[in-house]
Amino acid sequence: MPSCRSFPLLKIALLLPLLFAVGACSLFHKNKRDTLDTMTVEQLYQRAHNLSDDGNWSSAQAVYQKLISRFPYGPYNEQSQIELAYAQYKDDKQDEAYSTINEFIKTYPTQKHIAYAYYLRGLINFDRTETGVQKLVGISPSRFDQGYALQSFDDFNTLIARYPDTRYAADARQRMIYLRNQLAQSELNVAKFYLGRRAYIAAADRAKYIVEHYQRSPESADALAVMAKSYHLLGQQQLSDQATAVLKLNYPDHPYLQNPKKWPKFRSWAYRLIPLTSEH
Repeated sequence: MPSCRSFPLLKIALLLPLLFAVGACSLFHKNKRDTLDTMTVEQLYQRAHNLSDDGNWSSAQAVYQKLISRFPYGPYNEQSQIELAYAQYKDDKQDEAYSTINEFIKTYPTQKHIAYAYYLRGLINFDRTETGVQKLVGISPSRFDQGYALQSFDDFNTLIARYPDTRYAADARQRMIYLRNQLAQSELNVAKFYLGRRAYIAAADRAKYIVEHYQRSPESADALAVMAKSYHLLGQQQLSDQATAVLKLNYPDHPYLQNPKKWPKFRSWAYRLIPLTSEH
């Protein structure tokens, strides 16, 4: 039978593994910090790059930021800023990613990867056109503010205008078509909203804007119909007939031509989401 004196020794023996574990963990983290503070720029970049390749975006950001702070000049710093923005983008930190890449574009306008920087900024704004809530409930982004869509369109347009032969141009063109149609749909939503509210002048103006600025979009057909109906209801029959003639020539099967009085049908609750103050 063990004596009373043996119990403290037993407790110490049981606590020793825990103490070693805590000490080892503290030493590990200290060594990790010391390593990032003492690694060469090449080693830091490789560590961050490997973490990105593994999809460990959060850790990669920390290492890129350490490299940028420790080595504020040189090609590794510049490349790390681009890759930091990409890691933030993949980590759903869109605002941070935009800030990082936007600062890079302003600071290094002639850097050899500047085309990719514009492309990445376009992607960031492209993803900001639709919030998580909108995706969840399935509401089209055309029902909401188009600020990010316009920014994304401008980013891709700048990329194509300045660097038409880059490998990012083809994808940028496809995204611009999508954004153009989204912007046109947003304008059409407002035009139909005004039409439903009997604000016929505002409806005709919005529809005319679509026809003039988004000629190749699918929304041009409905825009012509809005123009024809608005002008008719305003008593401007000549303008109405002109819009109807263009509609008939280009979209002969449009439902407005079959029954002008019953087009469009205002049934969607979503029109209530459109702000009356929205401007071009």
